[in-house]
Amino acid sequence: MENFSFYAPTYFQFGKDAEYQAGDLVKKFGGTKVLIHYGGGSVIRSGLLDRVKDSLKSAGLDYVELGGVKPNPRSGLVYEGIDLCKKENVDFILAVGGGSTIDSSKAIAAGVVYDGDFWDFYCGKPIEKALPVGTVLTIAAAGSEGSPDSVITKEEGMFKRGASGSAIRPKFSILNPALTQTLPSYQTAAGITDIMAHLYERYLTNSKEVEATDRVIEALMLTMIHEGPRVIADPDNYDARANIMWAGMLAHNNCCGVGRSQDWNSHNIEHELSALYDCAHGAGLAITMPAVFTYCVDHDVMRFAQVAVRVWGCQMDFANPKATALQGITALKNFLSSIGMPVSLKDINAKEEDIPKLVEILCRGNGRNGSISGFVTLNEDDCTNIYKMMF
Repeated sequence: MENFSFYAPTYFQFGKDAEYQAGDLVKKFGGTKVLIHYGGGSVIRSGLLDRVKDSLKSAGLDYVELGGVKPNPRSGLVYEGIDLCKKENVDFILAVGGGSTIDSSKAIAAGVVYDGDFWDFYCGKPIEKALPVGTVLTIAAAGSEGSPDSVITKEEGMFKRGASGSAIRPKFSILNPALTQTLPSYQTAAGITDIMAHLYERYLTNSKEVEATDRVIEALMLTMIHEGPRVIADPDNYDARANIMWAGMLAHNNCCGVGRSQDWNSHNIEHELSALYDCAHGAGLAITMPAVFTYCVDHDVMRFAQVAVRVWGCQMDFANPKATALQGITALKNFLSSIGMPVSLKDINAKEEDIPKLVEILCRGNGRNGSISGFVTLNEDDCTNIYKMMF
């Protein structure tokens, strides 16, 4: 295990009707003028947005609103939010929605207190200052409610890139599993897939002697394998949704990623799919992960074989451990398919003739130097081959 520092001071309010505490929590963390940031649609129709506003009013807090966040959140709305916060002297951002809304809120929070272009942070500049952010989570997926990370798509060039910094880790997050019960099954499955990806991206490590975090990751994977089918079969299963929601946070606040190198090649490769085709991030990951893992299996056959045995219940073939490793990858693919996720780029209407464009943006766009690095370093030819495998 490698040396590490870990500090994750998000306050979590978990359970039914937790959204009614939004106002008190904003006050607890020093907010006086709030930007409520959200997407639209379901948070309005369900009455959630009104409940949050009533809670802020009851706490004596002023607020302004900015809706319109889309999946794969865009830079244009971030700029709009930064301008609105400066004009209205906002001192706290409250995200009401899923990972896209939270990521957009984090970008706004960083941009308000920065003299330059917020996109600098998505080109590698560390985020050291930001307005405080709170969240009211409506989908278990991205884990942004507990993480120091944010992903935004820049409309000029359609670059989908990430930024990170402890300053944008939420001060509090409200997690009410009942808020996810109205989600379509496809969105629920996409969220489950994203959570599994966050776990695999940490499991695929070149660090040695990381048994403690291996076992944490494996436990969370087994939780998803158990609860995923339950919640797809019964969308009103509160207990299944509660376990998925908490697992989603644990999968991405990095408590199971400390002391070990991590991968993130699957995420990087998928980001180009959701940027170009605007597919659900989880759906893109369902297609991407099996292809990436199969392509990279020879880098460390025993790591893939280990997860195959411990998580997927495969029998170790000591004479041919690669066969065991590939069985585990197939088991993952079959699981994702069983909950309704796509298995091929054809399923999201992708085109093979787009592969050169995808690879160019992935490996060369936004200042990259021709490759991406993680568990394995992948060059342009590698990435081309992986995209081809997805068809």
